[in-house]
Amino acid sequence: MSKILVIAEHLGGKLNSSTARAVSAAIAVKGEAIDVLVLADSVDAIATEAAKIDGVSRVLTIARAENAHPLAAILAPQIAKAAAGYSHVFVPSTTFGKDVAPRVAALLGVAQVSDVMSVEAAHTFKRPIYAGNAIITVEADANHTVVATIRSASWPAAGNGTSSAPIEALNIDVALPTHTRFVELKQGSSDRPDLQSASKVVSGGRGVGSKENFDIIFRFADRIGAAVGASRAAVDAGYVPSDLQVGQTGKIIAPELYMAIGISGAIQHLTGIKDAGTIVAINRDGEAPIFEIADFGLVGDLFKIIPELEQALS
Repeated sequence: MSKILVIAEHLGGKLNSSTARAVSAAIAVKGEAIDVLVLADSVDAIATEAAKIDGVSRVLTIARAENAHPLAAILAPQIAKAAAGYSHVFVPSTTFGKDVAPRVAALLGVAQVSDVMSVEAAHTFKRPIYAGNAIITVEADANHTVVATIRSASWPAAGNGTSSAPIEALNIDVALPTHTRFVELKQGSSDRPDLQSASKVVSGGRGVGSKENFDIIFRFADRIGAAVGASRAAVDAGYVPSDLQVGQTGKIIAPELYMAIGISGAIQHLTGIKDAGTIVAINRDGEAPIFEIADFGLVGDLFKIIPELEQALS
């Protein structure tokens, strides 16, 4: 039977929703137990949050001063040691997971399975390739621990149960490298919803025309309580910072509603939104590729259509 260890992602003492999505993937394996591992300098609040996730058997904690910041070189040896006896180690396919998982796989001497979007069997998974243009089925070696990153956009977050799983502290005796140290964390701050977890996202592309014109995207997003995103073309043109980029080389998202405004629909962008619930496209070019995947499409001048939508919402 499968026994799965899910690595918790957290920041600022709060659990990232990607952890609950990784738990959903673990549930799909139909194993005998799902444990969540929390590594931090102060684990109590994070562990308590993780213990409420449906399907979790136990929450294991490793509290060390060295775990104050998510450094892959520091966390990976501890995760590899804690993984003894587990058939699977699942990590969210986020910036955090893509940093940590390869090191864990290397320490365990196994090949990593990346971007798992569905579970076909305990050791058989589906994942996207060629910028999402094709989906392949991969089979991991059943005789070794499976280390996999879980494509967060493809999985719903496991809900919170009425009871809490037990929390146990681990004493991992492993030497940690000294060649890596934390310097600083630079991150943007915004009063708007987080782009990767928002239920509604409004994105602008090259068709918006300029940095100044992008204000129409921000205003409309605020009007409907949505996060703001952008295509790579808009980012490269300097309209908005790179942390708003959606797509293969940006953020992979799966909101309930995605509005693509002035975005033609390059394949790299479509890869980032393929799991969105409803896609609405507004573009002057009726032949734009974005309309091929849009659930609703409006052909016309965005500077006329957006004010009309705002008026209709009044």
